[in-house]
This record gives sequence, structure tokens and C-alpha cells, in this order.
Amino acid sequence: MPSQLDSLKDFTTVVADTGDFTTMEEYKPQDATTNPSLILQAASKPEYKSIVEKAVSEHQDSGLSGSDLTEAIMDRVLILFGIEILKIVPGRVSTEVDARLSFDKEGTIAKAKQLIAAYEAEGISKDRILIKIASTWEGIKAAEELEKEGIHCNLTLLFAFAQAVACAEAKVQLISPFVGRIYDWFKKENNTDYVGDEDPGVQSVTKIYNYYKKHAYKTEVMGASFRNAGQITSLAGCDLLTISPGLLEELQNAEGPLEQKLNADAPDSSLEKITLDEKSFRFAFNEDAMATEKTAQGIRAFSADIVKLEKLIESML
Repeated sequence: MPSQLDSLKDFTTVVADTGDFTTMEEYKPQDATTNPSLILQAASKPEYKSIVEKAVSEHQDSGLSGSDLTEAIMDRVLILFGIEILKIVPGRVSTEVDARLSFDKEGTIAKAKQLIAAYEAEGISKDRILIKIASTWEGIKAAEELEKEGIHCNLTLLFAFAQAVACAEAKVQLISPFVGRIYDWFKKENNTDYVGDEDPGVQSVTKIYNYYKKHAYKTEVMGASFRNAGQITSLAGCDLLTISPGLLEELQNAEGPLEQKLNADAPDSSLEKITLDEKSFRFAFNEDAMATEKTAQGIRAFSADIVKLEKLIESML
């Protein structure tokens, strides 16, 4: 009998949520996604230290110094990880813009173009890259401009329906709503555990998926940040799901088949179309206590891990 992971792949594109190459080779996902925390974890392991060392050695005689040198090496580390990942997965890799640019539209655009140029210099088409950007208003507007230039984006740290609507209107390639972190917030707030279709994180992604399909948006929905396999199986049929190594293993070891929960041909017809300008977006986002708290927390956490990665690089100079 096929595993649940095999069954899931019948409905959904499976993406590896890791910077670990061995995991990717074992579970054979279509795409892979990374973030500063995952790159930091991988870069801290002995088997990946050579990647960081290579980035450092390439820039030792670059003439750069101080923060400019550290930034150049950091970008090179991201590119080198991406290159190795693309040797394993047949699809795309998501490479994240510095979270400290989350409220800087122009800075985000400039960094995205730098990353794409670095990949193209290695002979890698921009069609295989998703630039990962936080789902702030500034991030969404940056992605809108990048998409017009053929640079595809993955809008991350997405918790509110308003964020999803704005991303669809901006015609971004893909969004990553964070199922597990939504679940965490409601579990703590209400002192209640949630299972299956009752999970607020599952409900959030289901609503976004149905809204996109009803109104024929092309933006892909990729559920992310899972806490248990039940959240994943409750979203079978979602465009993509990015899954951590531990949960990939759990799904691989469990026998299928799975039921397709989400279906593009039968979306919830009760979801009326809405449009948000900056004022209405900011108000709707502010009204969502969970989203405002978790987005801010996520940006702080990713920024802190970037600083740690910078210190790791500086210690090797």
C-alpha cells in the first residue's frame, strides 16, 4: 500500500521545508523552501560548513570590508545553498530577502534583483527561483513590481485573510500561510487544542484556497509551518504544502490513501470578492490580533537569526 506521503503527492505538490540536502534526496520533493532560521541551522552543521567557508574565501580579496563584506558573503551563502538544492529538486527553490527589509519596498526590490542576478550568473533561470518576502504592505507592493519584471515571489509570514487578498490582487506567484503558528496562537489564547478541520490554521488556508479558486486568481497557495501530520492531511489538495523533515518521515511511514480535502473545481461559493487599498488593508490587518502579533514575531525571529548567521560569518573572516 502506498504511504500517506505518496498519496498526498497525488493531490498536492510537496515541498521540503529544510536546508538539509539529505532530507531532500530521501523524500524527493518537487520544490524546496528555506528561511534564515533553516539556513542558520544547516550552516551550523559540520557537513555544511564548507558552503559557508567557500562563500567567505570567495570574498576575502573582494576589497569589501565591514558590513558590506558580511552582506556580500551572506548573499553568497544563500545562493550556494540554493544552487545545491536545485541539483536535487526538479522544481523551484525559495530564497528569502533579509527580514530587516520587511518595511522597505525599494530595499526589498533591490535585494531581490541582486539575488536573481547572482543565480543567473550561475546559469540558473529565474523561473526556478522564488524570492521570499514577508507579507507586509511594503513587501506585497515590492512583489507586485517584481512580478511585472518576471521575478516570481513567495509571500511568507502570512496569517491574515487581508494579506492573502492583497497578494492575489498584486498577482504574486505564491503565498505561504503559516498553519502551525496560527494554531499555536489560538491554542494559547483559548486554552483549547484543535484537531483536523476544527484547526484555525487549517480553516484559514482552506478559506484562502477557496477564495482564490472561486475568483480565478492564479496565485498558488502553499500551506506552511505545520505542527502535526493531521494539519497536513486536512489540507490534501492544496496547491502546495511545505513540510519539515520530521513530518515528511511520519507521512512516509504511515499507510495511505488520503482523502482530497481541497478541490479547485468545487470551491466555497459564499466567499464574495473584496478589494483592499493601503488604508483598508492596514485597518483589516490591525483588526486581526493573531496576525499582527504573529507577523511581527516572525519578522523579529528571522531578523535575529540573520544576525546570528552574520556573526557566524564574521567569526570565520
